Amino acid sequence: MTEAHTDERDVTRRTLLQRGAGAAAAGAALAFAGPPAAAHARPGPAADPLPATVAGVRIPDSAVARHTVAFAREVSSPSLFNHVLRSYVFGALVLDRQGARYDRELAFVAAVLHDLGLVEAFQTPAERFEVDGADAARRFLHRLRVPAGRLDVVWDAIALHTSAGIAARKRPEIALVSVGSALDFTGNGLENIPSDALTEVLGAFPRLEFKKVALETILSLCRTKPMGELMHPFAEVGRRHLPGFAVPTVEDLLVNAPFAQ
Repeated sequence: MTEAHTDERDVTRRTLLQRGAGAAAAGAALAFAGPPAAAHARPGPAADPLPATVAGVRIPDSAVARHTVAFAREVSSPSLFNHVLRSYVFGALVLDRQGARYDRELAFVAAVLHDLGLVEAFQTPAERFEVDGADAARRFLHRLRVPAGRLDVVWDAIALHTSAGIAARKRPEIALVSVGSALDFTGNGLENIPSDALTEVLGAFPRLEFKKVALETILSLCRTKPMGELMHPFAEVGRRHLPGFAVPTVEDLLVNAPFAQ
């Protein structure tokens, strides 16, 4: 164990929270400034086009959609890239079955960009990865001259995609990203996907050891930006796997609040 980890165990919970507040301010400043310019080079359309449809779900092919796919492919690992595409198709299958009406291009773009916060180039010191990803997506789409109202929907879809109970109450494009990504991550709702559709989705976008890659990514976030996992589900993974992981729990926050009772 490194000296830094030993020091973390020695600080008080309140000191940790004070440090976290400072890190959060630094993270906000970096989020405003954005990652290095090289990470945001405007991409050209992907050389290897996606299928026109997968499991009966149309894959949008507008200029914005093509640029989005090229960008996500460039900055993501193959496993993560396939995850975001499966997320769109799974979400669309669920919403289409419910008879929901939604903007397919908008939902597709939000789904494809929803995990940018897991890419190191877009990570700030202390923001939740969902916020990092939403900010990165907004910057990218702004350069494509996507209208502000559509940028707001994409931002909300990405920032809320792990908050299922909130996303479900928002407009369908936002709900789709949450439903689709959760289905691919946890299998929740998989019983609603016909077996032939599931086979086609996995054939088009193989999982490529997604469970292993996702767990490694979560642990990397816990190591490198622990205060970004404050009150986040990923913190439980850090507590289970990382000795000395000192991010306070909700109970710690409550008990250490500066009130008599």
